[in-house]
This record gives sequence, structure tokens and C-alpha cells, in this order.
Amino acid sequence: MRRRGLYITAVLVFAVGVLSFASNGWAQDLKAVAKSLKDLQVAADTVWVMVAGFLVFFMHAGFAMLESGLCRAKNTVAILYKNFGVVAVSSLAFWILGFALMFGDGSSILGTNGFFLSGADNSPATGDVYKGVFSSLNWTGVPLYAKFFFQLVFAATAATIVSGCVAERIKFSSFMIFSFLLVAIIYPIQGHWIWGGGWLGGMGFLDFAGSTVVHSVGGWAGLAGIIVLGPRLGKYTSDGRMQAMPGHNMPLVTLGGFILWLGWFGFNPGSTMAADAGAIARIAVTTNLAASAGVVASSITSRTMFGKADLSMSVNGALAGLVAITAPCANVTPLGAVIIGLAAGVIVCIAVPFLDKIKIDDPVGAVSVHLVCGIFGTLALGLFAAPSIDDGVVGLFYGGGAGLFIKQLTGVIAVGVFTFVLSLILWQVVKAVMGVRVSAEDESAGLDLSEHGMEAYAGERLG
Repeated sequence: MRRRGLYITAVLVFAVGVLSFASNGWAQDLKAVAKSLKDLQVAADTVWVMVAGFLVFFMHAGFAMLESGLCRAKNTVAILYKNFGVVAVSSLAFWILGFALMFGDGSSILGTNGFFLSGADNSPATGDVYKGVFSSLNWTGVPLYAKFFFQLVFAATAATIVSGCVAERIKFSSFMIFSFLLVAIIYPIQGHWIWGGGWLGGMGFLDFAGSTVVHSVGGWAGLAGIIVLGPRLGKYTSDGRMQAMPGHNMPLVTLGGFILWLGWFGFNPGSTMAADAGAIARIAVTTNLAASAGVVASSITSRTMFGKADLSMSVNGALAGLVAITAPCANVTPLGAVIIGLAAGVIVCIAVPFLDKIKIDDPVGAVSVHLVCGIFGTLALGLFAAPSIDDGVVGLFYGGGAGLFIKQLTGVIAVGVFTFVLSLILWQVVKAVMGVRVSAEDESAGLDLSEHGMEAYAGERLG
């Protein structure tokens, strides 16, 4: 019996040993599987963020086509060059200063770490945990370089908006200097307030993809430039009457509008910064519906106001809807998106002639699209945010009270005052140092020849 007991004990000990060894192996296997799944998620998120960034990058081609088509032929090269060069200037400015001021750890006013993209990421793709300097981007697990690239193309978009505002009379070098300052200083500081862990984001101000952070800021900076430059020669007669200066190439305008519409599917859904299938699809739908409603509303409004359905106004109507939905795209229902787009399409048709009337000479309607509709879209979030999407974010029209709307209004005012005043100061500094406007002779001849020594349409008579 004793021998039998020893035998049973030995078998049990052996079995326990085997099970213990196996369980350790299974645990290691489970850890390996979990790590592989995490790596796959990071890879999927990174691919989505980069593809979305590429779409936003390509929007610069849309801006170049739209702006050049809406201006006169003799200034085509100048406009194309500004849109091309501003991407390069913005990239350097954001790498040197902008990204650190916007997302680096610091105070509630600005970041003070991470210049030249230095310093560790807080949530690297490896999954290791260590102290970094970009805490405000902890919520997304993609690599630091992916975060930087995606935010860079947004910053460059803000600078590109200014290009249309000041078209046909600004010095190329002066525009590039201001663009550098905008992306290096103005854009990132207010961006830090909202997206970088600053005071506006802390108080509950919301701007999912940038109606204020990107579009209104570009509009405010462009408006300041228009005021410093003054209107184009011949825009207003001696008795104050406005004279039309129609664009030269509507096919380019239409192509630019389609490219921008496509790019917005990177702009808004890409701001998830994660391969979240449900959120990406829903945001793409609200984005598209707002743009479509903007086209319909602007077509009807332009026909009512001007007697004809105006194609250029309808292209801007689509952009108005897109700008307006950029802030609330993740927080509204499809019906809310349509209402916002319809309103934006009407607003842009009213804003364009109003600005002309008060002698704000904006050749492409950028202030009306990006500033006016950016403000409207930011405020619309406080009205139309639906509890069915996010129970914690409820707009006034859904019974959430006026609290969110007041926060949105506070952010609009704060960013507007800061951006406009500082932009006005920087424009004046550039003007004092190197001048901002070409001579009357050069403006009359066209900036293509006077600034760049070439023509977009060689051998054609330009006007």
C-alpha cells in the first residue's frame, strides 16, 4: 500500500509539474497574442492616420486650383506658387516651433517642450511606458511622427487659406514670411488652448476637426492681411461703387472644389486618429451631407439674390458646409449635419456681397467661407450636439441648456481677438520691414510677370 501511495504521489507531482509548465507556456502565448493584437491595432491606426494626412495634404492642390481659377489669368502663376511654397514653409515652421508650442507640455497658454520634434512621446507604438513631453496627444497610440505629420497638414491648411484672401496684390516674399510666423506662433498658441491641453479645452470648448482651430484662424489672419493691403486696383470706383473682377477659369474652380471635398474625408474622419470603423463612417456621412446641403442652399440663394444660379457661389457653398461641419461632425446626427450645411450655404451667399460692400476685397471669398462659416460651425456644435452620440455633450436644441453654447462662444471670441490682433501686428511689422504690396505698375501688369517672370498661359492675352 505504501508503494502504491508513493506511486500515486509521484504521478500527481509529475502532473502538477506538467500543468504548471503548460500554464506558464500558455500565459506566455497569451501575452504574445495580446502583443500581436496591439501591434496590429497600432499599425491599422497609423495607416489610417497617414492616409487621412495624405488626403489633407492633397487639399493644397484643391486650394491652388480653386484660388487660381477665381482670380485673373495674369496672376495664376503667383497664386499657384504661393500655394506650393506655403506647404514647405509651414512644414519647417511647425517642425521648428509650432508643434512644440501647440502640443508640448507647458502651461495652459502654450507648450514649452519638444522643439525641433525633440523629446520622447508619451504613448509610443512600442507600448513602453515612460515620461514624454507631449501629454496632450496621449489619447492616440500612433507613433509620434504620425501625430506630427497629421497635425502639420492642418497647420499648413490654415496658412493656405490666407493665400486666397490676399491674392493678386501681395509680394511673394512677404506672404511667405507671414506664413512662417502664422504657423510658428499664432496657429500653435491658440491650438494649444484647444487641442494641446490649454485653458479652452479645459473649460469644455469643443472643436473636433478645426472649424475654429484651422479655418477661423486662417480667416482671421487673412482678414487682417486684407485690411493692411487694401483692395485691388480697380475694385472700387472713385465714387465707391464695386466693380466685378470675375475669375478666369471655372473648370479649375470646379476641379479645386472636388479635390477639397475629397480631402475633407481625411480632414474630419481622420481626426479620430484611430481606425475606429463606426466613428469614421459616421463622420464621413455627416461631412458629406453638410457639403451637399451647402451646395443646394447656395444654388437656391444665389438664384434668388442674383437672378442666376452662380457656379462659383455653389462651389463655395460646398466649402461653407464643409467648414461649418468640421467642428461638430462627430457630435451631430445626419439631420443636424444637413441643417448646418443648409444654413452655411445661405450664410456664405450673404457674406460675400456684404464684405464687398464694406470694401473688404477678398478675391476668392475665403473670409466668408472659412471665417464666417467657421464661427457658425463652432457655435452650431453648441446647438446641435446630440446625446444619442455622446451623452456627455448635449446641445441647446436637445435639452442640454446654454452651457455648451456659451463655452463655444467664449472660445470663438478668445481665438478671434488673439488671432486678429496678433496677425494685424505681424502684418504691420512685415510691411514696415519689407513692404507687403507690389507697385501699382506691377499689379496692373500682373504678378506672374512682375514677380515671377513667367506666364501660366504663354502666348495668350491675359486680363
